[in-house]
Amino acid sequence: MERSQRKVHPDCINASNPYHNCLDYCFSKIAEAKAQEQHQYTERNREPAERTVHPKCINASNPYHECVEYCFRRIAEAVNQTKTDASEAEEAEDEGLLPLGAAHKSEPASDERANLSEQNDDGDKRPEDAESGYPQLDERQKKLFELRLKMNEVRKANQMAMVAEKKKMEAPPESRGVSKQKWLEDRKKKIGKLLDSNGLEMSKAYMLDTQEMAEAKYKKWEKDPAPFGWDVFNQKTLYNAYKKRTKNIECDMEAYNKAKEADPEFYRDASSLQYGKVSKVAEDDVDRMVKELQDRDAKRKAFSRRRRFHEEKDIDSINDRNEHFNKKIERAFGKYTLEIKNNLERGTALPD
Repeated sequence: MERSQRKVHPDCINASNPYHNCLDYCFSKIAEAKAQEQHQYTERNREPAERTVHPKCINASNPYHECVEYCFRRIAEAVNQTKTDASEAEEAEDEGLLPLGAAHKSEPASDERANLSEQNDDGDKRPEDAESGYPQLDERQKKLFELRLKMNEVRKANQMAMVAEKKKMEAPPESRGVSKQKWLEDRKKKIGKLLDSNGLEMSKAYMLDTQEMAEAKYKKWEKDPAPFGWDVFNQKTLYNAYKKRTKNIECDMEAYNKAKEADPEFYRDASSLQYGKVSKVAEDDVDRMVKELQDRDAKRKAFSRRRRFHEEKDIDSINDRNEHFNKKIERAFGKYTLEIKNNLERGTALPD
């Protein structure tokens, strides 16, 4: 298609595509964009409406604030309070209770309290003196100062208690290494960053694996799962364990064939009259068998897996192997024999 035959609007977002032709959808989107731009321009250049704001309102500096009934009520209360304080100060000055100029000092009392509270919050600074400890404060200000000090102490104590309670509620640190959940979260974050940098999704995380990592995964998947529950005692599992034990044992085929030729009943059947007869076994073979049994016992003793110990649990075993077997029995039949076990412990299962 030649360029002169294309129908493309210059404001279309796909105008740079040489194979694009504008349709009704493109023209509608262009019209919407222009209307939105016009609306934004109108809103920007619109003159601000007149606001109803009292000049004495504490929120008068806020350009978005408009005074309501609450604001006017607070302003009226503040004006009445100011008038009341001024009249009381004049009466006290007339009666001679306050020296001249004290009425003017009573007005900024709130400012002094605010400054005093700021000093207490910053560093608990006390204006101390050798005689009174608070030279430039009257009795009310001293009392207010002491109350603020006590509030600061209480706030610090509450904060320390809150931190201690939070530490108790948090999970205890792992005694060794890093927990599996934390390791998985860190690995997921790391893989997420790599996927974002390469422009891949989480479902395609396998594309980040190298050849060695992929081979290790395949080898792990091809491996048969370990037996669980009663599958530990079936014939297939026992045979696999037997093959694993005999894998490292050397077999002397010459000695085997000689012993087979020397004894006509090397493989006896049910009708054999040599029941109980033992063929002669070389000392080296006996020593090799004993060594294999000792190695197996040592390997069994060295094997240890971390298990949680419950002190309050009843002791119902005579050794470690018996305890392990009892746990297997409990997992398989515990829910069926719970009532019988409780009756035996209470004595209600015994005959009258």
